[in-house]
Formats: sequence, C-alpha cells, structure tokens
Amino acid sequence: MTHLKILLIALIGIIAGTISAHAVIEIDITRGNVQPMPIALANFEGSEAAMTSSGSVRDIGANIAQVVTADLERSGLFAPIDQRAFINSGAASTAPQFANWRAIGAQALVTGSAVLEEDGRVRVEFRLWDVLAGSQMTGLRYFTAPNNWRRIAHLISDAIYKRLTGEDGYFDTRIVYISESGPYLDRIRRLAIMDQDGHNHKFLTDGSYMILSPRFSPSSQEITYLSYYNDTPRVYLFNIDTGRSEMLGEFDGMTFAPRFSPDGKKVIMSKAERGNSDIFAMELSTRRIQRLTTHSAIDTSPSFSPFGRQIVFNSDRGGSQQIYVMDSDGANVKRISFGEGRYATPVWSPRGDLIAFTKQLGGKFFIGVMRPDGTGERILTESYFEEGPTWSPNGRVLMYYKKYPYDNRGGGGETQLWSIDLTGYNERQIITPLDGSDPAWSPLLNSR
Repeated sequence: MTHLKILLIALIGIIAGTISAHAVIEIDITRGNVQPMPIALANFEGSEAAMTSSGSVRDIGANIAQVVTADLERSGLFAPIDQRAFINSGAASTAPQFANWRAIGAQALVTGSAVLEEDGRVRVEFRLWDVLAGSQMTGLRYFTAPNNWRRIAHLISDAIYKRLTGEDGYFDTRIVYISESGPYLDRIRRLAIMDQDGHNHKFLTDGSYMILSPRFSPSSQEITYLSYYNDTPRVYLFNIDTGRSEMLGEFDGMTFAPRFSPDGKKVIMSKAERGNSDIFAMELSTRRIQRLTTHSAIDTSPSFSPFGRQIVFNSDRGGSQQIYVMDSDGANVKRISFGEGRYATPVWSPRGDLIAFTKQLGGKFFIGVMRPDGTGERILTESYFEEGPTWSPNGRVLMYYKKYPYDNRGGGGETQLWSIDLTGYNERQIITPLDGSDPAWSPLLNSR
C-alpha cells in the first residue's frame, strides 16, 4: 500500500482566460437539498502510440476522466453530462468554445491531457472552466508513475470539489473495514482496506482470528483494531505500508476497540474492571494507562473531539443509554442527548461542529447527528439495523453498515457498507467483494 511520489504544479491562466477572482458558479453545500451542478468532463487527451505498463496514455487519460466523473457524481453535488451530448471534444490544447458548452447546459467544464515523459512518468494536466463566465477557474499538473493514474484522478476530483464548494474533498482517501463471510454462527472476519470508491481492495488479515472495530491513525499509516486470540481481547497497531502488526496489550473485559487521539499519541478505549466498564486512555510511547471515568454505570464508545480537548461517549448512568461529553482528563461530564430511544457509537466530526450517533427506537435503528451541546438533532437514515458511523475527512459524509434480516427460508442476512451526506438525500451502497461492517474512513492521503 506504499504511496507513489507525485509532483504537483499549478497551471495559472496558461490558456486563454485567467482565473476568475469571483467565479459565477459555486455550490452552497450548507443548504438542505442541493441541486446538482451540470458539469461536462471530457476525456483527457493522450497518445494511443505512447505505451506504458498500464496501457496506452490515451487509455489512461480516458480512465482518469471516468474516475473523476464517478467521484463527482457520487458526491450528489454534481450532474455529469453524457459525453454523447458534447458538441465538441473539449480538447485541452485549445481554449473552449464556451457557447457550445452552454448550449448543452454545462455550468462547469473539465478538460485535460496525459503525456508520457522521457523518464517514464506520466504528466497529467487538467483545467476547470467556468462556462458561464468564460474563464479558467483552476489548473493543475501532476507527474507520477503510470500505474498511479487512479490516485491522480481522485486528487483531481478533490481539487474540483474544493474549487466549486470552498471545502476540502474526500476522494483521495481509503476505507478500512471488516470483511465478513461464512454462516451466521461461524462468521470469518478479516481486516480489509480499499479506496473510498471500492477499488484497490486488499485483505490485510487471513481470517484465522476475529477482528473488530478498526480505526485509522491521524497519519493514515496505522490502524488500531481489536482481536480475540484464544478468547482473549488484544489491541493491535497495524502498519499499512509495512504490513506489520504490533500488540499494544491484552485487555480482559474490553468492550469497545480503541480510537486514536487527534495527535496520534494516545488511544482511548473502554474496558471492564471488576465488572464495571469505564473509559481509559493509553500513551503509545510509554504504554501508560490513565483511567478517565469511575462510574458504576457502563461507559463505552469514546471518541476525541478534533482538537483533543473533549471526549464524547455513551453511558447508561442516567438510567438509559445516552450520549455524554467530558474534558479529555475526565472532568466536567455532561449529558447532551435527551431524545427518545437509546443512543450509541458517538463519533465527533473532523470539523468539530457535529457528533454522529446510532439511535435505537421502536424496533428500528437510525443514524443521526447533533451539535456538541446536544441541540439540532437530525436523523439521516433508518433501517432494520444500522450502526458504526464514520466521518469523511471533510465532515460532510458518513459511512456506516447495515444488516438485513433473514427471511423464513434462511435467505437474506447480508451486511453492507453505505454512505450518506448531511442532507440525508444522497444515500449510496459501497460495493465490497463480501459482506462488510465496521468501516473507518482515513484522513486525506495527500495531507500526509
């Protein structure tokens, strides 16, 4: 899973038109129901004769355009126009004929090219055009190995998303999750990883022991997870680049797998001592453990705020399972959920503005969000069973998993990964080779 080196250069107004200081088009993603922006994405120009280990450069250019199109469409914010409607090809080497793009309803246009360099690298360029204003909005050039073209596509998607929404994208990311297979009472659970769009899938463990609740480190390079070896809970650190795992310790009574602190120096977890479940933090450098709660109730599912100053968790100390917030040292515990039903698996948004949660009420499960003070609760999705929300790094999309009931013939029972944005309108299934549960979203890879 080693990342290949990428060289990035900005292209500023090198074709007719300059970058507009105040673009006519933009997407306000704070509104409840966003009307997708019509956008035209032309195939990136490339030479059929220029061959690489990953195919012709022309094929690479076309593949990049397809992945960018799929990324943007999946976000729910963009409506890519069918290329069969194009009046001209959108060649990257010439200034666009904006009237032709306006005629098919495009508000934005993406053109690009792929060129094989003498050193064997591929140079990929793209430009984003404001069709209404007739000007270039941004342009970037990348140099990378030919087999890294898919990641270049995700980087281009992130650049387009940021320029048109004003916020970071989430396409250059990965998902780690639990791959499940086998009969209901004897499930094989393997640690697996993939790009956020389901490609580059890889199993990280062989299924010889149970894996639960993987979580990314802030660097995206390490994963912490809980496993049961000879019926004993163990916490591991797994290095994605090297494939090596390191045991942090054995924890009798473990009730919820660890999460990293924002600086990556600690993991926080819940475990039972003398029959009581409390929250603990471990310093990774010293393995020193600090107890944060000492209540007779069940305290579990802790998650740090983005700056590490607070922790959200769930507890039944008030008589039912609810969400609480406390300082990172365990002080100033405060209940924030007061709605009907039971609340669980709270996770703080990377933006710090919301906390996602699972809710159980009336025989159904719900995924929702609320502000850190408990106000503004909103339900985004509901089903027979859904749990385990995880945030995209820009705090605009949640991924989680659903379980489906068995029918009277023993059919059904699938477990699948899904995503939904904060509008609650754009719900999508994430395709995996086998059943999937317990997803965790990485930070942006290009921030490493």
